Amino acid sequence: MSSQDKSLSEFSLPIPSNPTAKIGIAVSEWNETVTFSLLEGAKSVLKKAGIAETNVRVVFVPGSYELILASQKLAQDESIDAVITLGCVIQGETRHFDFICSAVAHGISDVNLKFDKPVIFGVLTTDNQDQALQRAGGKHGNKGEEAAYTALRMLEL
Repeated sequence: MSSQDKSLSEFSLPIPSNPTAKIGIAVSEWNETVTFSLLEGAKSVLKKAGIAETNVRVVFVPGSYELILASQKLAQDESIDAVITLGCVIQGETRHFDFICSAVAHGISDVNLKFDKPVIFGVLTTDNQDQALQRAGGKHGNKGEEAAYTALRMLEL
């Protein structure tokens, strides 16, 4: 499915109501213009699901690579029902982008399976800043909203 001309933040099913859920959110501070917008998007969906702000624990880490350990720490907390990771890696001139994106995707996937709870990959991997901004509240919606929606849907399992 191409997202070239579509906002993916338009959900075909209603946002699940889950007022007792406890959600951990790990947010990268690198590219904060983008990641803080993703965080606001995630919080707005959780609020629509009836989740009190006191049931949402947000932790900040320096970059997307550090989301792996942060998501593991949140997942280890038995009171947390689901974890959302929010970050943004933008292609540069070196292969650093490839290594970071691969490591973060695999690391978060491993945490998901290790703790048998939803750990949602809300990390943008874009070619440039404009693409990131378009997915953090621009014409392609807000990936933070999508990540929160995904967490709520996975909790229905």
